[in-house]
Amino acid sequence: IAKAVYLQISEQFQCMCHIADVREQLKCDRGLISLQEQLLKDTIREEGHINSIEQGSILIEEKLQGKKVLLVLDDVDEHEQLKALAGKLNWFAPGSRIIITTRDKKVLELGHVESSNIYEPEELDEEQSLELFSMYAFKRREPDADYMQLSKKVVSYARGVPLTLKVLGSDLHNVVEKEQWEETLQKLKKILPDDVQEKLKISYDKLGNTEKY
Repeated sequence: IAKAVYLQISEQFQCMCHIADVREQLKCDRGLISLQEQLLKDTIREEGHINSIEQGSILIEEKLQGKKVLLVLDDVDEHEQLKALAGKLNWFAPGSRIIITTRDKKVLELGHVESSNIYEPEELDEEQSLELFSMYAFKRREPDADYMQLSKKVVSYARGVPLTLKVLGSDLHNVVEKEQWEETLQKLKKILPDDVQEKLKISYDKLGNTEKY
């Protein structure tokens, strides 16, 4: 959702940056510092070596102050990450937009994000989930009888998240071999229940290169 919004409104801003998988990228050697460097490179096309998180925050504020910025931070899981990349509203010019996706609402609360600015994706009940999945997997409101139980198992892992249901349904559309359904189920079983991003990645990884763009 955040990426779609980013692509739709990016032309309205002087500087843009979309940092994907913040939580995952922090596992690399330089962690937040490397993300600060990416932010400066993407927004003002300036490459440089940052020595500390504190220095990086100062540079971001200095270089982007007065500029209308669109910044997307995807999968933030700690307030310190938000603080280092977009510490205060006055870092950027009025009209700037910061879009944050997170699994932990406390990250937003600690960042003083107003509740009116928080969007929480709706969760569907079991019947609605099965219907949405079926519309993408079978192009009708109910699964084929032979695939009903398999469909219910797949749907249970989506936990009512519409985007996950759509992606998994599209991925299994026209898949006749039940073995492939079982393979998808086995992969889903290995993923933590709330790890929606990884569930989407299973489907993304199956796409051909052309379909990924």
